[in-house]
Amino acid sequence: MGVQDVEYHVLNREQALKEENAKILDKVSCVYFTGGDQSRLTAVLVNTPIHQRLLKIYKEGGIIGGTSAGAAVMSEMMITGDEKRKVEEGHAFEKIQADNIVVTSGFGFIKTAIIDQHFVTRKRYNRLISLVAEYPELLGIGIDESTAIIVKPDETFEVIGEQNVVVYDATKAKINILPSHTISGFHIIMHILKPGDKFDLNTKNPVK
Repeated sequence: MGVQDVEYHVLNREQALKEENAKILDKVSCVYFTGGDQSRLTAVLVNTPIHQRLLKIYKEGGIIGGTSAGAAVMSEMMITGDEKRKVEEGHAFEKIQADNIVVTSGFGFIKTAIIDQHFVTRKRYNRLISLVAEYPELLGIGIDESTAIIVKPDETFEVIGEQNVVVYDATKAKINILPSHTISGFHIIMHILKPGDKFDLNTKNPVK
């Protein structure tokens, strides 16, 4: 992308907890997280001096980005990729069900939505629908392959890339969760965005 001065760091939790190691982010204007396992990223960095410095960089206008697991970590509530129920191989996320999708604390750059990745290609609708029904105050944003959202300081975002971004909005829905954890939901809104489309996280509406 034309950036000339780039360095990378692989840290463990002990290193991330040392205040002096936050200096690796001195004079940094852009941070990018690679893919893999988002739980490994958060297990090392959440609530460390490096995490606090990352939030400061973002607040001051720096660019924070990531791919795959590096996208999932962006939200305050993060999908881990696991279920609480036991499933056979090849049968993951076959149910829309409350109290099943495992979540943990992400990096918190986005506080009003849950980010999911590889969304359409890997058919991850069930797990994001389950979460927005369980946590209707949060939007669900599913980002597909070769696609990204650029979130601006005013909390609007633009879709770039090749495929779609799906947004679920249950903030005004009527949700009913049975003791069996079965979910019903009326008036859940679904937006399918294409490259070039814009969306406002505050008003929860597309931007014309």
